[in-house]
Amino acid sequence: MRISGITIAEKKRLEIGLTDVYGIGRARAQKILDEAGIDRGKKPGDLSGADENKIRELIEGYTTEGDLRRHVSGNIKRLKDAQSYRGSRHSRGLPTRGQRTKTNSRTARPYKGKKTMGSGKRKVEKK
Repeated sequence: MRISGITIAEKKRLEIGLTDVYGIGRARAQKILDEAGIDRGKKPGDLSGADENKIRELIEGYTTEGDLRRHVSGNIKRLKDAQSYRGSRHSRGLPTRGQRTKTNSRTARPYKGKKTMGSGKRKVEKK
């Protein structure tokens, strides 16, 4: 089953498989399946053609995949162009919403070529 150019895995339940589409999470997948009147536990291979079309129509009502990615990247570009604080954090690859960076987000923040730090204690050499 293909939706928005994404192949939904045949082994996954529909509730989980729909989350492979960018812009659809668990809550939205559940809402779509409830509106379509399809059991959440069904597998994509068990659906009839009418059920697949019903799901596709409901998903077309939302912004997903390429359009959503363009929208999000446009918002980030706007923040960078305006030279706002959030834009500068995006361009540096740092957290933008006020999280601390001293102890967390070590892989995100640039630290002189090191990915993570140790405990601060040196290991005792064996003689």
